[in-house]
Amino acid sequence: MTYIHFIVNPISGSGKHNISTPFLKSCFDELNYRIEVDFSKHKKHAIALTKKIVENNPDYVVACGGDGTINEVASCLVGTTIKLGIIPVGSGNGLASNLNIPRDVKTAIQIIKAGKHMAMDVGKVNNHYFFSNMGIGIDSMIIKKYEQSGNRTLLAYIKASLLSSLEFKPKESVLSYNNKIIHTKPFMLFVSNSNEMGYNMSLTPTASLTDGWLDLVVIPQLSFWNKIALGISVLRNKIQNFKKAEHHLIKDLIVKVPESIFLDAQIDGESYNLKTNVLTISLVENGLTVLVS
Repeated sequence: MTYIHFIVNPISGSGKHNISTPFLKSCFDELNYRIEVDFSKHKKHAIALTKKIVENNPDYVVACGGDGTINEVASCLVGTTIKLGIIPVGSGNGLASNLNIPRDVKTAIQIIKAGKHMAMDVGKVNNHYFFSNMGIGIDSMIIKKYEQSGNRTLLAYIKASLLSSLEFKPKESVLSYNNKIIHTKPFMLFVSNSNEMGYNMSLTPTASLTDGWLDLVVIPQLSFWNKIALGISVLRNKIQNFKKAEHHLIKDLIVKVPESIFLDAQIDGESYNLKTNVLTISLVENGLTVLVS
């Protein structure tokens, strides 16, 4: 018997998904599957739920939500033999899109039942894991404003981006990677494990979950018109045409921002205030087993 434990974020996608315990149990033959369901009630609650579930050694833990919910669940499964399943009902759904897991709930459930899986790489920044991407600079400000808006829509994301581009002031940073030390004032510093960051947009279209590398994008301080050009490039998925974006493949990275005491960062599309001005970013190769189509 296959034991599958679902963790459902009831407010993902504005709560329109209607994923319930009776619905999930109706999708599986009770002779062959043991189905358990928990519902997260607030940010970080899925972490506590997953840690408790892991003690019971399920075959799969399935995150029903957006990239934030997936991050909370998956972070507790890194280094275990438990497989992560995904039912993407959030707004961005960058990781699910990279894995070709559709938004249609019943189709996503069929993928879970099929049981096909693969090992994927995982990023780590200080004591936090990321599965899609993380960033500081304007990227973190955008996510912070996006969360504060209360709307998880593409329009809200674009509005947050425009406001952030006017407000953000780059700070002197020291980057150590690939045996180099770089002094820069990054408008954006973005580290990605995935080829999509949500809403079908990407800063790293050639990134792979299984290549043993993280993709680093550094964009220096920009003029007003270059900011406009960057925004258009991102919306049109033509970041490769934006010449000021520097792209590097890395295994690890240390970022120091001497002017700051704490750093705002976005990790898998969620805003964090990290109580340090030094980030240590690394790769965990094949750190997570995930169900795929």
